Amino acid sequence: MPPLTPRRRIRKLRLLVLASFLVAVAIAAFSFGLVLAVGEQLSGLDPSHQKRLQVDGYVYASNGHSILAILRGSQSRILDSGPQISPWLKQAIVAVEDKRFWQRRGLDLRSLLRAVWVDLRHGGGVQGGSTITQQFVKNALTGSQHSIVRKLKEAALAWQIDQRWSKDRILTDYLNTIYFGNGAYGAERAARTYFGVHASQLTLSEAALLAGIPEDPTLYDPVRHPAAARARRTLVLELMLQQGLIQRSQYRRAVREPLPKPENVRLPGVTGAAPYFGEYVKEQLVSRFGARRVYGGGLRVVTTINLALQKLAQQAVQKWLPSAAGPQASLVAIDPQTGAVLAMVGGRDFHHSQFNLAVQGDRQSGSSFKPFVLATALKEGIAPETTYKSGPVSIFIGNKFWHVHNFEDEDLGVIDLTKAIAVSDNTVFAQLTRDVGPVNVVRTAHEMGITRPLSGVFSIGLGTQAVSPLDMARAYGTFADGGYRIDSSIFGDSARVVQSISNASTGKIVAVDRPVRREELSPDLDALLNQLLEGVVTGGTGQAAAIPGRVVAGKTGTTENYGDAWFVGYTPQLVTAVWVGYPQGLVPMTTQFHGSPVVGGTYPALIWKTFTQSALDALRAPPESFASPPYLPVAYRSVVYRNGQLELADGTCPDERSMVYFADRAPTHTADCVSGSSG
Repeated sequence: MPPLTPRRRIRKLRLLVLASFLVAVAIAAFSFGLVLAVGEQLSGLDPSHQKRLQVDGYVYASNGHSILAILRGSQSRILDSGPQISPWLKQAIVAVEDKRFWQRRGLDLRSLLRAVWVDLRHGGGVQGGSTITQQFVKNALTGSQHSIVRKLKEAALAWQIDQRWSKDRILTDYLNTIYFGNGAYGAERAARTYFGVHASQLTLSEAALLAGIPEDPTLYDPVRHPAAARARRTLVLELMLQQGLIQRSQYRRAVREPLPKPENVRLPGVTGAAPYFGEYVKEQLVSRFGARRVYGGGLRVVTTINLALQKLAQQAVQKWLPSAAGPQASLVAIDPQTGAVLAMVGGRDFHHSQFNLAVQGDRQSGSSFKPFVLATALKEGIAPETTYKSGPVSIFIGNKFWHVHNFEDEDLGVIDLTKAIAVSDNTVFAQLTRDVGPVNVVRTAHEMGITRPLSGVFSIGLGTQAVSPLDMARAYGTFADGGYRIDSSIFGDSARVVQSISNASTGKIVAVDRPVRREELSPDLDALLNQLLEGVVTGGTGQAAAIPGRVVAGKTGTTENYGDAWFVGYTPQLVTAVWVGYPQGLVPMTTQFHGSPVVGGTYPALIWKTFTQSALDALRAPPESFASPPYLPVAYRSVVYRNGQLELADGTCPDERSMVYFADRAPTHTADCVSGSSG
């Protein structure tokens, strides 16, 4: 190929320069247009503009027209100007979320590039690290979807807004848009909700508590998780101290301040005949869809609550516990075939206390937890014919002995599991918990529907772990539904409280909550378990719950010192959990039942019977029976407890004993007692 002539070389150089110029002009034009386009969106960032665009949403009962709660953004967000927000809150939020807020220009370029790089490597949005300005942009305009485009748009808007707005305006508008939990959107509503004051009146301690909530409004909720909220407040105060915003004496006083009392937390937007349930539905919606979409987003939510049954539940509680000075009750009723919550009594008076005993009231379950131990034993092949000695027992739990005795020291000698569950024998179930393994009991409880964290301690079989009435009703619903746990197609592993969600503007269905059935206990074993729990009502501790002409299964529960009393029972069509106690703490109920102690077979069983009998009549539910258990052949095996489990005895073990197993379900490992192995 001949070399280029000087003229041709000059022509190519001119073309290259021209092309480069045109590309530069195009990039500049595109960038200018992008800046203008982004700039035009700045007006949409003004919270007052956002407020004008809000559409009220509503939460309805199952009939589709009775209003339970209003999802009104204008109610949950009250706009403040800069001077109307306490300087403590401004300093606290900057200290915990963006300590360089006052120095940087809208965005942290290093964090942004790192976030984009991580997103590119993982093929999606996984990285955060935004400044307060970027968080404000996201809250007000771009939404919470995770993508590289959103991050770049967020960064562009943050840079633009930082050129045009003062830092104080950005911080003020940010505090007007963030979610503080419990329906409180913005600083003013949060101050009124938690402390009953204006945002300008917040103290250092109050401001630090609020500043810690937006990171995770559910986890750091001072009503539901006071320990986590207190620890988060302490962290905020420590950061303020490290950054020179407060003195050590101020820090010491603030960390000692009490959290707001649950009864003083005022929740906005709840109305109707089931306020505790309405508030719980709002919490579920926010956790799933985000506060920005829920409040003022125009959602129409049809729930599962049956107002006729709700009224009957409230009447049943009032009948047996009419005195405001006495113990209170919580009640949750669920349709076991659909997992739908039909009634929820969360307290005596919602206006006096918004603390929901049905959901937030984690209390020890006592013997009402024993069915989970029994279900674990059945799954491990231990048949109900297996016998244990009823009486004081000492169980070695690793570093000490655990001493267990029966209620009022009633010892019955050698009894089988059928008798032990009916009379709620503590010493037998302590031994059974050891034999099946506490960790396995935890697994079973979670499989049945308990969502609370549980510790695999030996005392779990006697109900020392805290649970809620909602969890207990749902878990017993698994027993009532043939061993199938019902999950929510919208909210996952939780009770179904919503039927459908639609958009008010378009009328389109946003989501339909369908029951998701998961087999967690085989139908044969479930039928056997139901038969055993029927014995609790026909001839055991739950006889006060018997309903003439109907098959009832269930379990009583009473904690030590009579601080909590339970009855959780069910028919094939309805399962209900009832808790009785004092909301403010463990107050011994030694004389509150006509001069006698309150146990699971007293007020809880009576409330359960009154409600269930009238509810089944209202539902026009005919009497039904549970499926009969099939014949399951059994075999006797000599076993010994070794290495934290039951093993087959080899004939040389000094403490071997006989147990009854379903055929082919006995332990497969044989203990070597000669070598001295011990458990």
